[in-house]
Amino acid sequence: MEHAARRIEVLLVEDNPGDVRLVKEALRDCGIPLNLTVARDGEEAIELLFGGSAERPVVRPHVILLDLNLPKRSGHEVLRDVKEDSNLRTIPVIIVSSAGSKEEVNRAYRLSANCYIRKPLDLDSTLQTIRDVCSFWFQRVTLPIA
Repeated sequence: MEHAARRIEVLLVEDNPGDVRLVKEALRDCGIPLNLTVARDGEEAIELLFGGSAERPVVRPHVILLDLNLPKRSGHEVLRDVKEDSNLRTIPVIIVSSAGSKEEVNRAYRLSANCYIRKPLDLDSTLQTIRDVCSFWFQRVTLPIA
């Protein structure tokens, strides 16, 4: 595969520790070399993408997995800021959210989300969904070169 020679940088923006743990487990099962950085709220995601700090430098992910219902700054705000920035707009942003109303979905796509996935309600479906994301986005898609 094209991505076998390099590690894929993934930014997960998720405030639910259980969901973070599930995503980590599913990504570990994918067998693809990757670095996962976790932001636990929208403000932390913006800091990692735009500002960084001595403790946590700026992150330049190949893919962003973004929840919409976040504390401090919503996922929609994070998505808007990423897609409005000329250096970041090419990064695929995959919405993974329990929100799934027509308005939420359409708003995310209007803000240039690359994909919208509703969080499954059961453990097995959640793990399989993340594995499917991994298979498609990390093995089949040619990602922007950072």
